[in-house]
Amino acid sequence: MIHYIDDDRGLRADVFIEMANQVWPGSYDTKLMQEAIGRTINVTAWDHQKLIGCVRILTDGYLFGTISEILVLKEYQKQGIGKELMRRAINISPTSLFFGAQPEAVGFYEKLKLEKSLQSFYVNKKKK
Repeated sequence: MIHYIDDDRGLRADVFIEMANQVWPGSYDTKLMQEAIGRTINVTAWDHQKLIGCVRILTDGYLFGTISEILVLKEYQKQGIGKELMRRAINISPTSLFFGAQPEAVGFYEKLKLEKSLQSFYVNKKKK
């Protein structure tokens, strides 16, 4: 049975990284990830003790909020988990949410009937 935790303050970086690497492989630093997780509101989805999905909200609590990412393990996609994570994120966020979408995720957000906003821009500080 899937259960959700709103504002999951117990989320550990190693658990998040294990899940994230299955959805969005990367070279994640555990210490830096724990710091990042500590700065966001994390809504998580669990299948028993296994993290299967997460949406992270970064907000100033007053004017601005953004979704830094939403991840759901591939074998759990198309089961309404992402939709439920987004519903909970929208409800728990103290602000409006502004975020970009990868091209392959646009259909997901359109199905949720989210309003399209301004186009986003990107500055990559790792490349010079």
